[in-house]
Amino acid sequence: MSSTSTDRSYGGESAAGRTARRRAALVDAAATVMSDGRWRAATVAGLCTDAQLNKRYFYESFPDLDTLADAVIDDISGEVVQAAVGAYLGLLDRPLADQARGAVDAVVGVLGTDRRKARILLGGAAGTPAADERRTEAMTGLTAVLIEHARTIHDVELEADSLARTAPAFVIGGSAQAILAWAEGTLPVSRTDLVDDVSALWLALGTAASELARSRLESGTHRVE
Repeated sequence: MSSTSTDRSYGGESAAGRTARRRAALVDAAATVMSDGRWRAATVAGLCTDAQLNKRYFYESFPDLDTLADAVIDDISGEVVQAAVGAYLGLLDRPLADQARGAVDAVVGVLGTDRRKARILLGGAAGTPAADERRTEAMTGLTAVLIEHARTIHDVELEADSLARTAPAFVIGGSAQAILAWAEGTLPVSRTDLVDDVSALWLALGTAASELARSRLESGTHRVE
């Protein structure tokens, strides 16, 4: 059976491989433009020039610029979640402090080594309303992951209280600002200190929230969802 132009290999690279490579180049070019706050002025032609691709290849992967912006944010948030969850799962037999530090270190490893990713995901770069909405959705998803984790390590008193939702959102927001400041170079601490401090605050807030939820339950003032 003869190969068609859609599945033929060139130079050892399959058609799917070429498509993936071109998509990655466009995502990378878009990430630079987004992190620099230039997304509102972005054009398909300009991004293709930055990615060193013919304009026709843009539509091979994306129908429009908004979809490309969504892909940039989704790729970064997916990388963060995968890194954090992977680190956590690899430390299930270790103390909670080690699990927290491993997860934070993994997140910093993704966002702290590429300032573009930190600025795009954590709000350090201006974007279009659609991109900003997608970023909010991504951060909400990260908060949901932390909420689910909190429910596995704290007692039912915390799960039944409004703090089960408020505390993780607070942790995500504060951690995001700290990591972004560090990535931007305005937080003068080492990576080790950043990871130690953020993970310690995660644990301290989790413990305090659990204790507060318990006291609310005992006093009859707890907030049940």
